Parts: sequence; C-alpha cells; structure tokens
Amino acid sequence: MKHLLIVYHSQTGNTQAMAEAVLRGASSQEVDGVETRMLRAGDAGPEDLLWAHALILGTPENFGYMSGAMKDFLDRTYYPCEGKVESLPYAIFISADNDGSGALGSIQRIARGYPLRVVQEPIIALGATTDAVLAACEELGMAMAAGLEMNVF
Repeated sequence: MKHLLIVYHSQTGNTQAMAEAVLRGASSQEVDGVETRMLRAGDAGPEDLLWAHALILGTPENFGYMSGAMKDFLDRTYYPCEGKVESLPYAIFISADNDGSGALGSIQRIARGYPLRVVQEPIIALGATTDAVLAACEELGMAMAAGLEMNVF
C-alpha cells in the first residue's frame, strides 16, 4: 500500500475546498492501492511526512508568500526528515488573489532544500474557487494517487 499525504492551510475556505477536491480525486474508486491522509498544516508533523510516498501541499497566497502555517509545517519537518525524504514526489495547489508566484516560488525553494521532486504542474486559482479549479484539483489528486499506485513516481 502506498501513502499519499495532503497538507493544506485555509483561512477563507477556498484552499480547503481545493484540498477536499484533491482528496476526492485521490480517493477515487479507480485507485485502490493508495491510502490518503489529509491534514491541516498545523496538525501535520514529521511522522506524517515520513509516512508518505508522495506529498501534495496546498496554501493560500498571503502577502505574496505561502501561509505562515504552511511555512511552519515545512520548518518543523525539515530537520527531523532531513536525508529521509529525498526525491519524495510532490505537487502544489494555491489559492491566490494576486498571481500566486510568490507562494509558489517560496514553496519550490524550500522543496529544493529537502530535496523533494516536483511531479505535477502547480494549480494556481486566481480569485474565486470555480468549478473548473475544483475539477483540476480533483484531477491532480487522482493523478498523484494513480502515479503512486502504478509506481510512476
């Protein structure tokens, strides 16, 4: 059994709606060899990251950066997981009122330090969370889970 970890932070509910769509996709009946765990960033820790075979991070863009809770998760897990999660496949989804580039760049910089391996294009939702954005998030979750199940990553 492979393990997919979804870690997210949300204040307005937009990023949570995206996370729930990612979880729906990852939990699709078409994928049965993957166990998925979804946690808020403040509740996730090193043991969760060490459990995972792949990771999906979701954050709002706050002041042109990832959320403080997401940064805290990455800070708290870095040293305990150092050398233990190298090349862990990951993907990102972002809810942004600006362009999302600051949040994306900050996560990518930290991910290179672990080092994690990006395996999907990021999803950046500008403004309202639309049905199209939620469908893309669901597809992201399914693609990550299916990739794990088929040993693509």
